[in-house]
Amino acid sequence: MFVYKRLTFLFCIVLLLVAQSAIAQLPDFTKLVKQNSAAVVNVSTTQKKAEMEQGLPDGMQIPEGTPFDDFFRHFFGDRGRGFQPREAKSLGSGFIISEDGYVLTNHHVVRNADEIIVRLQDRRELEAKLIGSDERSDIALLKVNADDLPVVKIGSEKSLEVGEWVLAIGSPFGFDHSVTAGIVSAMGRSLPSDNYVSFIQTDVAINPGNSGGPLFNLDGQVVGINSQIYSRTGGFMGLSFAIPMSVAMNVVEQLKSSGQVTRGWLGVQVQDVTRELAESFGMNRPHGALVARVLSDSPAEKAGFRVGDVIVSFNGHNIETSAALPPLVGMTTVGERTEVTVIRQKREKKLSVSIGKLSAEVEKKFSTGKTNSESIDRLGISVKALSEEQLKELPNIEQGVVVSRVDSGLARNAGIQRGDIILRIQNEEIKNVRILKKVVKNLVSGKSVALLVQRRGSPVFLAIKVDD
Repeated sequence: MFVYKRLTFLFCIVLLLVAQSAIAQLPDFTKLVKQNSAAVVNVSTTQKKAEMEQGLPDGMQIPEGTPFDDFFRHFFGDRGRGFQPREAKSLGSGFIISEDGYVLTNHHVVRNADEIIVRLQDRRELEAKLIGSDERSDIALLKVNADDLPVVKIGSEKSLEVGEWVLAIGSPFGFDHSVTAGIVSAMGRSLPSDNYVSFIQTDVAINPGNSGGPLFNLDGQVVGINSQIYSRTGGFMGLSFAIPMSVAMNVVEQLKSSGQVTRGWLGVQVQDVTRELAESFGMNRPHGALVARVLSDSPAEKAGFRVGDVIVSFNGHNIETSAALPPLVGMTTVGERTEVTVIRQKREKKLSVSIGKLSAEVEKKFSTGKTNSESIDRLGISVKALSEEQLKELPNIEQGVVVSRVDSGLARNAGIQRGDIILRIQNEEIKNVRILKKVVKNLVSGKSVALLVQRRGSPVFLAIKVDD
């Protein structure tokens, strides 16, 4: 009995030591918070002439001057049909990046603001001037008239690793200098509404009012700007996204020098490479950005890019997914000559391209006659030639065939839809029904091939495997 009690006592001691060791390994954020809180600010805005807003049902309104005002505007869009307040207010966060008063925050925090007030930790309230704002990256640069201000240390997200501890300081729901912590969940995360930012994903609790606040690493360096959350309920659900500081500081330098931001432009539309497409292109695994369209008179066209090229490297950076390409192109200096590696007809090829300037017109730049349908039994579709009237309405299409019917089976499983215009199968251009029939007849059974279609004005690659 004595031995049993002694063993139990020793076991408890071991458990206690293990627990103490685990606790000792958890980070202590107190020093980091003390050193950096003074450089984090509350940003409040007033919009004296709010525009007519739409979105919520008739009669539903969001109270003015509350943190929910910013919440609904950013995460739910417009607030109420026909609701036109005399004075709209919003709250957010920011941080000081220079002793002479430059402050970083989100574009959506200060959007359409007539007055911007920055409140410091010592309770001083300073009116801020908007130096410049960039909607695409959601970055805004402010300036307050003050000297010897506390500043944060600017770091880089390039040293961040998934699983690393990070900390946010901000003003959620107006509660100034609230601190939340978590880990990096993923790097280089692409969101549907943001083509030019590869976000840092974390599980740090971010709520309305945190927008524009800093994300710190354990060295006390700002590695990101808290910008968005993903939520089905409107509240925090463990998914928050921060703008990397490399993107933010690039925008800052441009806003300081010219008040606006310019981005590089390549002139291609791309999509991901699926397993089946990778097989058809002779690739050992799916990776890269598949070129589905080369815009006319673009840098890509001048450099010799072709539809069907798979971009696997851009300016020394490996391209794993199509979403990785736009941020790299956007941050490239206009006019800079860049080396690009593509896979073309199962071989690597290097291209040199002079990056152009992305303009508003270019962004905006970026669908069937009385003809009898013919059945393509091997694919399980019916097609017909495009009429002259249809060709006039379709830009960049000189001839082709349109899918008029999709049967159940092979074609439907591959994703072919009624109304798709078939442009190419593998390296063969499909100019008419006769060519389509010939190409399909010669397809090797059991082998995946790439099929390019135009769908609602945009090119889309599909992979299809024919079986006899």
